[in-house]
Amino acid sequence: MSLLVVGSLGLDTLETPFGRADDVLGGSASYFSLAASLYTNVQLVAIVGDDFPDQYHELLEARGIDLSGLERSAGRTFRWGGKYQYDLNARDTMFTDLGVFADFHPKLPASYCQAREVFLANIHPALQLEVLEQVERPRLKALDSMNLWINTAREALTTAISRADIVTINDTEAREYAGTHNLFAAARKVLELGPRAVVIKKGEHGALLVWPDGVFFAPAFPLEDVVDPTGAGDAFAGGFLGYLSQSQDLSFDGIKKAMIHGSVVASFTVEEFGTARLARISVEEIKERYSRFRELTQFEPVSRLDASAIRSDI
Repeated sequence: MSLLVVGSLGLDTLETPFGRADDVLGGSASYFSLAASLYTNVQLVAIVGDDFPDQYHELLEARGIDLSGLERSAGRTFRWGGKYQYDLNARDTMFTDLGVFADFHPKLPASYCQAREVFLANIHPALQLEVLEQVERPRLKALDSMNLWINTAREALTTAISRADIVTINDTEAREYAGTHNLFAAARKVLELGPRAVVIKKGEHGALLVWPDGVFFAPAFPLEDVVDPTGAGDAFAGGFLGYLSQSQDLSFDGIKKAMIHGSVVASFTVEEFGTARLARISVEEIKERYSRFRELTQFEPVSRLDASAIRSDI
């Protein structure tokens, strides 16, 4: 089994009401890879500059992530800075420095072209299409996107979506892409393009799975302390697709279970700045929190006794 991810590796400066972290490991591919590696073998394609810290390279290697596709180029590594308000759903971008990522064109090693599952992280849809031209017979193709590409590369994004099996997108972007305020209607419009499933990420409010013949909602795991929400969506995707790669179950029930694994992994990610907590998760912690998740969301069907408690005079 091998799960290929193509995305960004970078250095983030993060500021929240609970502190600040400078030049920590960031980028969509880092969060995704660390999450997915809890379940399956991960092959990573990205680019970094010659200033990329060795400690982060060693961290990814230590998690068994195949870095044969990681390109190191002369120049600065992609950098991003974000500042969050007390409402951690709102953030301001302090700076973006693309560095060597500005000229990135994914080049897959020969062994990567045989990947069974592919995740196209949040990069320009033209680059996502370049990747799809290089992989040979993937069993599952998933992609993520954002409002920047909706506004500046809509045609290429639509083509990429039409070639994907699963699309992950947040609620604001789903509404913007589909031109409707209703999330179910937005998901149906995406499904009409060809994917078999759409996963709409709603941050602290969980994630919604829309399937041609069904709908499933996975709540976010309730936490008392949230330090930094950066990368939670990519970690969710990593847990989600990592589980699918390991289980090989692409049925509706299989994808529902994958949604819960995604929510569980994302819940750890937000407990510390950047990828720090994600890098320390153990399999035992995943199992324990998954069990707690089941307890929090499980309930029995309504029985006759339950129904008798409902008023009949209104």
